[in-house]
Amino acid sequence: MKIKNILFILLLSLSVSAFSNTDIWGPTGHRTTGKIAEKHLKNKAKRKIEKLLQGESLAFVSTFADEIKSDRKYSQYYTWHYINMPLDGHYHSSEKNPKGDLVTGINHCIKVLKDEKSSDEEKRFFLKMLVHLVGDLHQPMHIGQKEDKGGNTVQLQWFKRGTNLHRVWDENMIEEWKMSYAELANNTKNLSKEQIKQLQKGNVVDWVEETHEITKKVYASVEIGENLRYRYSYEYFPIVREQLQKGGIRLAKILNDIFC
Repeated sequence: MKIKNILFILLLSLSVSAFSNTDIWGPTGHRTTGKIAEKHLKNKAKRKIEKLLQGESLAFVSTFADEIKSDRKYSQYYTWHYINMPLDGHYHSSEKNPKGDLVTGINHCIKVLKDEKSSDEEKRFFLKMLVHLVGDLHQPMHIGQKEDKGGNTVQLQWFKRGTNLHRVWDENMIEEWKMSYAELANNTKNLSKEQIKQLQKGNVVDWVEETHEITKKVYASVEIGENLRYRYSYEYFPIVREQLQKGGIRLAKILNDIFC
């Protein structure tokens, strides 16, 4: 291997190291999903949620589950952000993380919120978690391969800057678009009531399987070390926008079921 190629790989590895633990939609993505969900809430659910969150919006609390990662007392929830599955696998037949995953995390949040014995403090905490986790479920690299940590070790460049496949889908494409979460939420596809109803069909595992089909395409869309630019964004950012919208619509469905 030529020395310049070795230096390139070394520099790329160093530049991406700061991002190797990224495993989230970026803040803009999560807030977009929260904002979209608010538009699809029934009035009764909206009032109850506003009271429970003490006036904070779903968009505002959508990043809570990432913010608490810096506090070790919440470490038990770390594995709730993702699912590791082989590309040819399915959720029910795949090896499960004994510490929990996206499906078990979302279901636990729903259980607490439906339990009349849960305190307002408990409900507030797990509502914030739920908003975030439903967003994570719709980020294709959250249902990625264990061996590359959901694309975190698939090293790439984004406009000649070091990154990884997970970060490209979490933040790079969204931030390159240079729109606020409110602008993204207000520029979603116009869907009919029937189309919205179709998107809300199924359960959490069904949505995992659907997202995993996109995951397969994402892995096949790049080569290690590739410099991604406008063409990649042109081809794949529409999928990002669609996933953000699906996440918001489905989050609203879950919340309406809980609070109405």
